[in-house]
Amino acid sequence: MAQNDLVITPVSGKADLKAFIDLPWRLYANDPNWVPPLKAEVKELLTPGKNPFFGHAQAQYFLARRGGVVVGRISAHIDRLALQQPVEQGMGPGTGNFGLFEAEDDATGKALIATAEDWLRGQGMTRVLGPISLSIWEEPGLLIEGHDHPPTVMMGHNSPAYQAMIEGTGYIPVKQLKTYELDITKQFPPLIQRIVQSGEKNARIRIRQVDKSHFDKEAAIILSILNDAWGNNWGFVPITDEEVAHTGKKLKPIVFEDLIMVAELDGEPVAFMMTLPDLNEAVASLNGSLFPFGWIKLLKWLRKPQCRTMRVPLMGVVQRLQSSRMASQLAFMMIEYIRRNATARYGSTRGEIGWVLDDNQGMNAIADAIDSKVNKVYQIYEKAL
Repeated sequence: MAQNDLVITPVSGKADLKAFIDLPWRLYANDPNWVPPLKAEVKELLTPGKNPFFGHAQAQYFLARRGGVVVGRISAHIDRLALQQPVEQGMGPGTGNFGLFEAEDDATGKALIATAEDWLRGQGMTRVLGPISLSIWEEPGLLIEGHDHPPTVMMGHNSPAYQAMIEGTGYIPVKQLKTYELDITKQFPPLIQRIVQSGEKNARIRIRQVDKSHFDKEAAIILSILNDAWGNNWGFVPITDEEVAHTGKKLKPIVFEDLIMVAELDGEPVAFMMTLPDLNEAVASLNGSLFPFGWIKLLKWLRKPQCRTMRVPLMGVVQRLQSSRMASQLAFMMIEYIRRNATARYGSTRGEIGWVLDDNQGMNAIADAIDSKVNKVYQIYEKAL
């Protein structure tokens, strides 16, 4: 596809893949809030055989060039597990995705989106949901609020200009994902403290930290709760065993036992909360590479992280307890215990919870109850093909 000397081609070969990965370094060179990802991690994400997402998905990447200079990129991809989900939950038959979207200007952005749509249409898709990069479990949504501060670990950042580009091609907002921030050096409101204290007196409740010496067993427990808790959520796609193993291996260096809690009721695991130190604080200055000396700095940080921010990427309570007082009590207890550990042992002063679906009334109510405030909003769009 060519437009005003703009040429868009499928990514083919190592040089194209490198150009695809490298583009954000030029586009965000003057953005102080962009955090350069580790290029090796991005390459792994994009590579079938290394990313288990491709065990149930296919993708095509595209590069836009003008005068031989790369000015944009996009992915078009289809998740076969997403196609099997109920339509009312956001995914469903005929739904493809675009993601990894970057563009130097409006014309480039719109041409790239049209190219991704053409590819999806050629694969039999009838609807596009995006941006999602690449899995719903990775970096879903376009940042539309909160460009004025850096993202935390595993969260996306993009140019504010992209909202107009996407909406200008006929995409309609379908779902918002919010993140909340809070000052974790402050005690929670008296009501929340009383709820936590009441739970501590309840012999049926046990809040425990995970045991990394039994990592696989603990991961299986958390996955079981997660799939049950999130099973009816908008956008839900099951996580495969291969993805659990892969993600567990990647996250293990930043998994700390006292930052991940499992709640048991009558001896049965029924809820969990995962908290991660903000790795972005450690990698921001590495400019995407661990060499020559970045790995030394990172290893030193990983031994005993001292970081300003802790992020809660995942939290869940089994469905049979959702909307109950018990669910809220377990959540507040886990949040309070992790808050204490994060401030006392890691020097943290700020927490970030998310993402949270805009219509997740239970989680939004919990966030409000602990005096947290929305700090970023990500938008997912849809369009019929």
